[in-house]
Amino acid sequence: MADKVLMKGNEAIAEAALTAGCRHFFGYPITPQTEISAYMAKKMPKIGGTFLQAESEIAAINMVYGASAAGVRTMTSSSSPGISLKSEGLSYLAGADLPAVIVNIQRGGPGLGGIRPSQSDYFQATRAAGHGDFHMIVLAPTTVQEMFDLTIEAFDLADRFRMTAMILGDGMLGQVMEPVDISKGKEQEVIEKDWALTGTKNKRKHNLANSLYLEAEELESLNIKRFERYKQVEELARAEHYLTEDADVIVVAYGICARIAKNAIDEAREEGIKVGLIRPITLWPFPKKDLLKASETAKAFVVVEMSMGQMIQDVELSIRCSKPVLLCNRTGGMVPEPEEVIGAIRNANQEGRS
Repeated sequence: MADKVLMKGNEAIAEAALTAGCRHFFGYPITPQTEISAYMAKKMPKIGGTFLQAESEIAAINMVYGASAAGVRTMTSSSSPGISLKSEGLSYLAGADLPAVIVNIQRGGPGLGGIRPSQSDYFQATRAAGHGDFHMIVLAPTTVQEMFDLTIEAFDLADRFRMTAMILGDGMLGQVMEPVDISKGKEQEVIEKDWALTGTKNKRKHNLANSLYLEAEELESLNIKRFERYKQVEELARAEHYLTEDADVIVVAYGICARIAKNAIDEAREEGIKVGLIRPITLWPFPKKDLLKASETAKAFVVVEMSMGQMIQDVELSIRCSKPVLLCNRTGGMVPEPEEVIGAIRNANQEGRS
């Protein structure tokens, strides 16, 4: 029988990290993700792990850098303004090709904003996590079960490709409670890290974790090699498809908005509108091929997101601006209502016919 436990989304992320073999967590409290730190503070000492509440978000990400350089699985979590403070460290991790898992449970912004759910950090996660040429793998759960499953996957991908993997959630998913099968993923892939620093003599060749390269040719060469590795990552882009086979209208949404969109799609189908959902599971790499293929038969698209319109740009680029793309959005911590999504679907259906 499945080993199911009723837990918050934030707690599921923390439990998944422990399941994945993370024994070193460095964090700083901020709403709406504080349950992750609280869970780690309770569980880590019992299993011989390290929980450290740092003096700041900046300190926490640099502790992650050190732990990763030593070859251990490590994680930090925060929410929107806290992730901004970590951006320098994220760039340093990328520059040194160090794996780590970062969790962002988004809240409204910009600035300090508010503590209600948001998706306005999409650009930051997928385009500008820090200075320089680099990407993070960005995974977007839509259920508490996925928050568990994708966190385990994030550790595996981070180690496999030697890069940062981010779980991009939102305040609603972080706080909602659902049954979670925590028996999944208990047998973890072990990746040898012969690049890691040991701090001891004569154990292996001397290694160096570094992102400083004063010779332009060397830095260019390293960046090119890094992006060759990113091309392999791009093959992992994926999305969930729901009722898309005959759809004239395609709704694109991730996270909590995808759940809201599904309800709206079911109601719109009852009205006779042929509509389906493409839900990106990877935000970077973005599932461009899925959308491009859908654009061959769909007449219009609707993007549902809790921002002023960020993911919509990736949708437009993916379909090469070949079809109308309507935005159904709320921002500042407001969550779209199913009725708003249905209205956008009706408008898109009408525009697609004209």
